[in-house]
Amino acid sequence: MTNRAFLKDRLTVLRLERREAQQGTLRTGDAAELAGLLADPRLARAAARDRRRTAVQRGLLRERFARFPIADDQIAPTRLGNAVRRFEEYGWDRYRLDTQLLWNELTGCVPDQIRRQSELARASVDFFVALLSGHVAVALAAALALAAGSRPDRLALVSTLVVLTLLVPVWYRSAVTTTDEWAAAVRALVNTGRKPLAASLGLALPQTLAAERARWTMVSRLSRIPYHERAAALDPYRAEPTTDPA
Repeated sequence: MTNRAFLKDRLTVLRLERREAQQGTLRTGDAAELAGLLADPRLARAAARDRRRTAVQRGLLRERFARFPIADDQIAPTRLGNAVRRFEEYGWDRYRLDTQLLWNELTGCVPDQIRRQSELARASVDFFVALLSGHVAVALAAALALAAGSRPDRLALVSTLVVLTLLVPVWYRSAVTTTDEWAAAVRALVNTGRKPLAASLGLALPQTLAAERARWTMVSRLSRIPYHERAAALDPYRAEPTTDPA
């Protein structure tokens, strides 16, 4: 079981138990789901600890879960990778808009303030990643110097190695945490930028979410190649041509 799946099950247990406390009894399906989850000894032990958590601590659990991508096939091997991947896939998960493919077009359509928010949020994450990388490099250099043999500055090297080793996880957690602001900025960019993006591409924004998802799916697929014979499928979504006043 992945960390995301296990955390999801823990939150589901908390949600069902809260509903049971509020309503007195659960529906048959919910009761069966709760019993099935608690049948797992590992999950039952985690649920016992979660019941003693405060509302703030439970909120932090939900924040941890929110740092995972929605789709299981997008799960990365590291926490930082998952935290970044979640908003890289936001446009596709919500609207079927491939923001990785259309990033330049999208950022060229949004207001400057929204684009700057995304850039500043990314700079914060890059800062902690740079600290992490730099300290790892210096710590490795100190370790190699110590392994080289007896040195007069041995105490300074040992101190440097210990301090930087202790700081590396701090910078890593800070990088993961600051992705929250970056994720919020990217969500705002996608939500507010998809309409001007459609207009810049000569397309009308459909009335329904299902139609919009179908339209962005076609746009994303057709954008990967210079021309495709199925490009005419976008014709129903084209905006009415405008004429300049005489």
